[in-house]
Amino acid sequence: MFRYLTGVALAMTVLCASCTDTPPAVTPSAAPSNAAPAIDYTAWQAGRSTPVADKLYPEHGNAGLDVLQYDLKLDWKPTEKLLTGRATLRVRPTVAASEIKLDFANLSVDTVTVDEKSATGTLAKEKLTIPATLVADQPVTVVVEYHGTPKQVSYPSHRRDAKEGVGLRPTKTGGLWTMQEPWGAMTWYPANELISDKAMYDIAVTVPKGWAAAASGTPGPVEGSTYRYTSAVPTAAYLTTLAVDKYRQVTQTGPHGLKLSYWVLPKTDDKLLPVLKKSPALISWLESNLGPYPFETAGALVNGSVSAMETQQMLSLGRPTGKWTKTEQEFFEEILVHEYAHQWFGDTVTPTGWTDLWLNEGFAQYMQYLYEQKLYKFSDADLERFIRKRDAELRKSVGPPGKPKAANFAESNVYVCGAGMLKELNDALGDKKFFALMKAWVAEHKDTNQDRAAFIAFVKEKTGKDYSKLINAWLDSKSTPK
Repeated sequence: MFRYLTGVALAMTVLCASCTDTPPAVTPSAAPSNAAPAIDYTAWQAGRSTPVADKLYPEHGNAGLDVLQYDLKLDWKPTEKLLTGRATLRVRPTVAASEIKLDFANLSVDTVTVDEKSATGTLAKEKLTIPATLVADQPVTVVVEYHGTPKQVSYPSHRRDAKEGVGLRPTKTGGLWTMQEPWGAMTWYPANELISDKAMYDIAVTVPKGWAAAASGTPGPVEGSTYRYTSAVPTAAYLTTLAVDKYRQVTQTGPHGLKLSYWVLPKTDDKLLPVLKKSPALISWLESNLGPYPFETAGALVNGSVSAMETQQMLSLGRPTGKWTKTEQEFFEEILVHEYAHQWFGDTVTPTGWTDLWLNEGFAQYMQYLYEQKLYKFSDADLERFIRKRDAELRKSVGPPGKPKAANFAESNVYVCGAGMLKELNDALGDKKFFALMKAWVAEHKDTNQDRAAFIAFVKEKTGKDYSKLINAWLDSKSTPK
C-alpha cells in the first residue's frame, strides 16, 4: 500500500463538466443472443479469477463478473487536458445476469458494444450499467469508447494523504498521474474494482511529441509517440498505474538480468537517481529472504503525490519535497524496500478482500523494519520495544489489524500490528524456518488471492504446529498480546 512520504520511519522514531449522473443512452440496444462466443478466450485464461464480493466495501466491484483481460487504448492531449479511451474487456460472467455493471467515474461514454453489437451504457453513482444477457462461464467482449478530463475520487481514511484522493488526475502543466488504492482505476477505464478480480492487461498510451507515458506491466516498444505496456500475469485493478509527463527514461540491469526502468523529470528528479539506482541491491536483499523477484521487469515512476505505492512492476513514487537531507534520502530508500517487498506480498499474492490488508502491509512493513535494522544496526530487543509500544497505541486508537473499520482504510494498525505478528512468528520459528516459510508462501500461491484462513492453514502445514492462537491474537486482540 502507498505510504505518505512525509511520515516518520522507525529509525527516525464529482463528475467532470461534460458528465451527468444519468446521461442519455448512447446507442440503441441490440437483441441479446445466447449463441456461443466466436472468439477463442483461451489466450486470456491466465486472467481467470474467483471474484468475491468485498465485505468491507461491498459497493465497489461486481462479483458476478470475472474480467480476464483489459485492452486499453488511450490518447492524452495535455493542452486540452483531454483523455480519449477505448477499453476492450474480455469478461467471464460467474453467474447468469441481465446486465454488465462496472465501476466508472467522471468520464463521458461515447459508444458501447457487447460482442460487436451496439448496446446502451448508463452512468450513475460511479457505475456503468450495460443491459446484456449473460450466461455463466460464457465470456463476452465489451468495448467502451469514452472521453473527458479525469478527476480523482475520495476514499475513507484518516491518513494524512487521504486529502489528495485516489485516481487519475491532470497536473497544472498538462501531465497525468494516479494513486488508486483501494479503488481509482475507474477514473481512467471501466473496471471491476474488486481486489479478488485479477486480470491481464495491454495498455497503449499515445501522447504528443516531447511527452512520455509510463504504466504498470512490462514495457513494450515505443511506436511513434505511443507507449505500450503488457501484464501477462494477473493484476488487480488497484495495482495498475499511469503517468504522463515530459519524462526521461533511465534504465538499469538488476539481479539475474532483471530489466529496470525509472521515469523521472530531468533536473527536477535528478537527485533521486542515486537512491533509485540502489534498486538492484535492494531487490537482491529481498530475494535472499523471499525468493526470486516474481515478475519479468521492475522499476518506478515519479509523480506528484505525497505517497508511494506498489503498483505492479512499476512503483508509483511521490516526488519528495523540501530539503534532500541524508535523513530524507535514507527514508526514500526505506520506502523503496517497502514497495518492492509488496511485489511479493500484495502483488503476486494478493488478499481476497480488504479485511485482510494486513497480508499486504504487515509483510511489507516487517521487511522494511528488517532492512532498517540492517541499515542502522539496532537490536532485536530495540525492534521489539518499538513495535510493542506503537502497537499498543494503534490498537487503542484504531483497533486491531484483523478487524479494520471501513472508515479507517489502510491506517497504521494494519502495518505495524501486522508486522508485530510476523516478528512473533519469526521469533518462534527462527530465521531459517521463518524465511523458508515466506519463500514457500509466495512460490506456492503465485498469482492468486489468499486470506487469513489460508495463511493459518499454510503455516500449520509447513511447520507441523498450529500457530492459529498466536496469529489470531495479534490480528484480533484489542490490546497488544503478551
